[in-house]
Amino acid sequence: MSLERLQKILARAGVASRRAAEAVVTAGRVRVNGRVVTELGTRADPYQDKIEVDGRRIVAEPRVIVLMHKPRSTVTTAHDPEGRPTVIDIVRNVPRRLYPVGRLDFQTSGALLLTNDGDLAAAMLHPKKHVPKTYLVKVAGRMEEADIERWHKGVELDDGRTLPANVHVVDRSEDATWMEVTLTEGRNQQIRRMGEATGFPVLRLTRLSFAGIGIDGLRPGQWRFLTNEELRDLNALCGAPKHLREIAAEHERLRDLQPMRPARVQPGQRPARHNDEPKRAADSVTRTASRTAAPDSTGRAQRAARATAGRTGAPRPHEGREIARTSRSSPATGRGKPTAPQRPHKTHR
Repeated sequence: MSLERLQKILARAGVASRRAAEAVVTAGRVRVNGRVVTELGTRADPYQDKIEVDGRRIVAEPRVIVLMHKPRSTVTTAHDPEGRPTVIDIVRNVPRRLYPVGRLDFQTSGALLLTNDGDLAAAMLHPKKHVPKTYLVKVAGRMEEADIERWHKGVELDDGRTLPANVHVVDRSEDATWMEVTLTEGRNQQIRRMGEATGFPVLRLTRLSFAGIGIDGLRPGQWRFLTNEELRDLNALCGAPKHLREIAAEHERLRDLQPMRPARVQPGQRPARHNDEPKRAADSVTRTASRTAAPDSTGRAQRAARATAGRTGAPRPHEGREIARTSRSSPATGRGKPTAPQRPHKTHR
C-alpha cells in the first residue's frame, strides 16, 4: 500500500475536510505510531500505521463511487448556509463521507458523481484529462448552422476562448432550439455563458452523462453505485480509481442501500412519472364505478368503487369492519378478493 498525506487520510476517514484536517495536524492532535506529528505533508499508510486523533484511532473507510441524477433546486455542496436542500441530503443513508466531483448549478439537473476517493476526484477534474461531459440544452431562439459553428470552433468568454464543443441539434422551432452539447473542459457555468455570449440564452440544462456514465434509468433524486464495467472505463480514461476489486466489493456490500436498482430505459421511451400514479389510480376508480353502476343501483356502484380502490392503491371511501367482513381469500393465491356484503338468509317458520 502506498503512503498518503495525513490530511488526506483524515479527510477520507470522515474526521474533517482536507483543509480542516490540515489544522488538526498543525494543532498537534494527531499521532502516528505513538509519535505526535505537526508537519504538513507527513505521509503514512492508513492500513499499516496506527493513526490517532485526540487519542482515538481512526480507520480509513472503504472507497465508494455513486452516480446521482441531481434534481433541480438542489445545491451541489455538503452544507448550505441558506438551508436549501443539498445533494448530500439525498445520499444521507450511505455510511460514507461523500462529496461531489465538480458542480452543477442550482437549476441544472443531471449526472453527478459523488465519492470519498480524493484521487479519483482530482483526476477527473484535472484539465489535462479532458473528461467528456454531455448536456441536453434548450436555448431561446432558432440557431442556424452559422451559430452552431461558433460553438464548434469555440466561443470567446471573459476567461478566454473555449475548447471546441461537439454540438448535435435535436429539434428546432422559431423560438427555441434543443441540442446535445459535449464539452471536454469544466469552466464555471460554461454552457450558460456560451449561450449569453452568442445571443442564445439557456432556458433549460440537463447533464446526460459524465465521463461516459449516463443517467438512463434514474429519475431525478435517485442514485446508484457504479458498475464494475464503469469502474474499469473510468480507470482507463483518467487512471483512477485504483483498487477496483476493493471498490467493487464495497459496492456489492452496500447494494441494498440504493433506493432502487436502475431500470433500463429504451431510447425514445418516456419514464413513468411518480406524480401521474395517484391520478391514474383515481381515474381508474371513477371509470370502474361508472361501468358498474346501474340507474337503480347506487349502493352497488359505491361498493364497486371501494373494491376498485383497494386494488389500485387509491384511498378507500370507508375503512373498517364492513370492508374487512366482505373480504374473502382466494384459495389459489391467498389474496383478498373484495366482494359485496352478503345479506343473511331469512328463516321461514
